[in-house]
Amino acid sequence: MTVERPLRLHSQLSLKAIETLRFASGDEELRAELVDAYGDDLFNHFDQIAEALEKRLADWGSDEEDSDDDEGSSAKKGLPEKKRKKLLDPKTWARDGRLVAVATALRASLGDGLFTDHNGFRDRVDQALKQLGIKLPAAELKLILRGVSWRVEAAPPVIAKVYKAGKVMDDPMLGRFAVSIDGKPCVVEYEPDPDLRDTEQVPLLEEGGIEAFIRREVLPYTPDAWLNNDATKIGYEVSFTRHFYKPQPLRTLAEIRADILAIEREAGDLLDDLLEGTPA
Repeated sequence: MTVERPLRLHSQLSLKAIETLRFASGDEELRAELVDAYGDDLFNHFDQIAEALEKRLADWGSDEEDSDDDEGSSAKKGLPEKKRKKLLDPKTWARDGRLVAVATALRASLGDGLFTDHNGFRDRVDQALKQLGIKLPAAELKLILRGVSWRVEAAPPVIAKVYKAGKVMDDPMLGRFAVSIDGKPCVVEYEPDPDLRDTEQVPLLEEGGIEAFIRREVLPYTPDAWLNNDATKIGYEVSFTRHFYKPQPLRTLAEIRADILAIEREAGDLLDDLLEGTPA
């Protein structure tokens, strides 16, 4: 079974965090070098530098290790085709530039203060986007939110879903928690933290079942944990070592002693041969 724990974040629209969004499409080191060479034209006027960029990438060695050819000389391989195509895709550059522009506008609206509750930060961002008249795809908004946030164990859990009271019954064991938001009772689900995800193996005939196991072995140490029931798997564990391994019998002390004496005699004979061949 898979045990989840909630994601907890602090957020801040700092210049350093916003700058990382410039490379949200990945390959940060490669893209940073290209930005140094072509500047903002990559994000705003890609068509003007596309030809020069393609030529540069064609001549550019990858970070793969040099390989020796049949004649013993080394030749540097070019960039992998998939990576090269992505770097030549103007949409990735435009998207990353848009992320930086939106995050910069949000910083001007919300400031660069620290938000210790990501839920409140997310609400403020939604309000600011409406006031600025900016419509952003959910995937891009998520990239901005994660790009300016980091994990903090003491932060409030990040809420993923909110249900009205009575619509869904709370069940902390399955990740549905009864809380109060703005003075109104409701049930929430939290976003799981992939870095804190854990798995447990429970015997099928565990006394009290999975729930008893979690209450005894998990909750005393991580009281905010819950069971991801959709990821639970039932099957068999076959120990090949226990059932199929056939250990080789150990040699007796007499056999080991005989081998040691034979090696000593052999070493002595070799030493005698060396001494006999040494001039007086």
